[in-house]
This record gives sequence, structure tokens and C-alpha cells, in this order.
Amino acid sequence: MNMSTKDYVLNKLLGANGKAISGQDIADELEVSRTAIWKCVKELEEEGYSIESIRKKGYVLHDSPDVLHEAHITPYLKTEQYGRNLIILDEVESTQKIAHDEAQQEVPNGTLVIADSQTGGRGRLARTWYSAHGKGIWMSLIARPHLSIEQAPQLTLVTAVAIIQTLKEVTGLEAQIKWPNDILLNGKKITGILTELQADPDRIQAVIIGIGMNVNQQITDFEDEITSIATSLRIESGNKWERTEIIGELMNQLEKYVHMYEAHGFSPIKMLWESYSVTIGKQLTARMVNETLRGEAVGISENGLLQLKLRDGSIRSIYSADIEFD
Repeated sequence: MNMSTKDYVLNKLLGANGKAISGQDIADELEVSRTAIWKCVKELEEEGYSIESIRKKGYVLHDSPDVLHEAHITPYLKTEQYGRNLIILDEVESTQKIAHDEAQQEVPNGTLVIADSQTGGRGRLARTWYSAHGKGIWMSLIARPHLSIEQAPQLTLVTAVAIIQTLKEVTGLEAQIKWPNDILLNGKKITGILTELQADPDRIQAVIIGIGMNVNQQITDFEDEITSIATSLRIESGNKWERTEIIGELMNQLEKYVHMYEAHGFSPIKMLWESYSVTIGKQLTARMVNETLRGEAVGISENGLLQLKLRDGSIRSIYSADIEFD
């Protein structure tokens, strides 16, 4: 991938960790004029970067805006493949749709599509997902795991575990999982997961893992009808968070847990998932297309199905349902 002069300068500034870098040295490396480097610095300042020019020393980066840029994400990556190929966009209808198209073009395993906002973000069952500009993380990962088609649905649960670990690592917040695909903080939804499959009859071509996370929204950023059920990291912690750090760490955790699933099966993931679950042990109502069941959630099966103990003592396996706690 060819890097522009401006991106090269930005990478140098970020990599210097607050130390001065020589404009002349960068000009010599790129075989361009010193004036060209100065113009790049001015463009970065216009984009919100705080850069000091120190005579005879060079440029020092003091502060960066909260922008989605490869140079801001890559330093946090410890992965082999996940997040190493980035497609970063400003506004899209849906990152999930773009990721499906990109997956058909045989982009590498771990390609990540990220957008600053979505106009048609969607959740499970084609529900609308509100994607405020510059406030959250709206992204879709193209994974090509070594799994059977039957193992693909559990990747939603694997992703949920990775998100819990990411939030704990970056923010210290203890989130919980509501089956099948919601991450909650203090009982309100902070993250949704949408996992979709591209497959031949006998093997997975790609799994598209869509993640929407509310990061820096304030209460006024949410539509009135969802303020009682949705929240953000900023609302719950009182702090603003660097989205690029969360993205980088999430790639680290996802690659780790997908590899664990490939190597050791679902059992170790199942144990972690159940320990983070807000669903297990609760009396609930499960509404499915053709029936509604009430009972106690007693766990998940080895293939990720919710185990619901009915009042007659029988156990029903729930593949997909809307659940409400009684």
C-alpha cells in the first residue's frame, strides 16, 4: 500500500511518542522538499492535530483528534492478521454491506471495514442501529476461520467474550452479555453483534462479524425512544475514550479467541461466556416466530443454544429469540 507524504509524516509524529522529529530528515527519506513536509504539517494542524515547531529540533506532536486513521490503530495491534488490512470510510449505509462485497473479492482474512457513521446501520432481525457520527465504533470484520459451517453460529458468542475482555482491558469496566448478541453495562445496551455467513455447501468462505459500540455519546445523542435501554462508555464512566485503542485491542482479543475456538473447540469459550452472562439463572420469556416460552435460563449448549428450563422441568434449546427478563 502506497502511503501519502502526509500519512508518512503522521506516522513519524505518532511513532516519536512526544519527541521532536526532523523535518529535513523526513524530507531526505522521501526525497521531497522541506517545504512539502511543512505543508503536510499545516494540513495536519487544520485537521485538529496539535503540532509544535521547535527551531533546530523539528516537529513535536502534542495532541491528536479522535479520528479513525490507520496510523492511530496500528500501534495497538498485536495481531498476525486481524485489522492488518483496514478499509476506513467516513459515512456509509452499512459497514456490513461493504464487508460482504469486499469478502467476495477475496480480501485477506482479518480485513476490517470501519466507518465514522452509518446511515443504514442494522442489527439482528433487520432492526435499525443508531450510528452517530464520530461517537462510536461501527465496523465489520471479514474472518475466514478454519471451522465447519455448523460451528459458525458460535462466533457470535466468541465475539461477545472478546468484547467483554476488550472493555475490561481498555476501560476497566465490567460488562455483561445478554444472549444472544447484546453487551450490557449497568443493564443497558452498549454493543450489538451481527454475524453473517458466506459459505459454499461444504465450507465457510467468510464470516462477517458486525460490531456496533457506543463509545463517546452523551445522553442527548440518543433518540428519545432508546434512552431507557441504550448507553455508552462515556455515560457509564464519565470519561471520553480513544476509539482507535478500543478497535486495536478488540482485534487482538478477537484473533486470540477465534484461534482458541479453532484449536480447542467451544468448551473454553462456553465457560467464559457463561461467567459473563446476565442471562443465566434468570426467569425469562423467549419470543420466537412460532411460539413463546417461559422458564429459567440454565446455560448454553456446546453449540451455543440457550438452554431454557420450563416449568414442567423439561429443557428446551433456543436457537433464536427475543428474550425479556420476567
